[in-house]
Amino acid sequence: MDINLTFLGQMVSFAILVWFTTKFIWPQLNHAIEERQKKVAEGLAAAEKARAELKDADAKVANEIKLARQQANEIIERAQGQANQIVDKARAEAITEANRLKASAAEEIVSMQQRAREELRGWVGRLAAQGAEKIVQREIDASAHKAMLDQLVSEI
Repeated sequence: MDINLTFLGQMVSFAILVWFTTKFIWPQLNHAIEERQKKVAEGLAAAEKARAELKDADAKVANEIKLARQQANEIIERAQGQANQIVDKARAEAITEANRLKASAAEEIVSMQQRAREELRGWVGRLAAQGAEKIVQREIDASAHKAMLDQLVSEI
């Protein structure tokens, strides 16, 4: 094999290229690759962190929904209790009012009975007075007297 000057020049040029590449280009490429690896690692870590935060957020949301449902059920139960109290109170008031109205009506009925009796007594008294007046006005025999009393009883 013949080593000539061209080959030596090429070897020297290649050695300079290797030296220049390792001195100036390779560190920058390594630095760029390392930066890219760091960014990718940070991105993966951020994605994992976001995934974990999303799980936590989902758990918190589920817990908040559970608490909200419990509170809603408690509010509904209290409202139903209050509604039942209001209905019971209204029922008691209605019963009290009905009893008061019954008592008032009973008193009014008793009062009306008293007035009717008093009116009836007045009529009976007037009819008796009229019958006595008729008996006194004319003299009648026993059979006529009995007929008049029967007629007076039928009028009463």
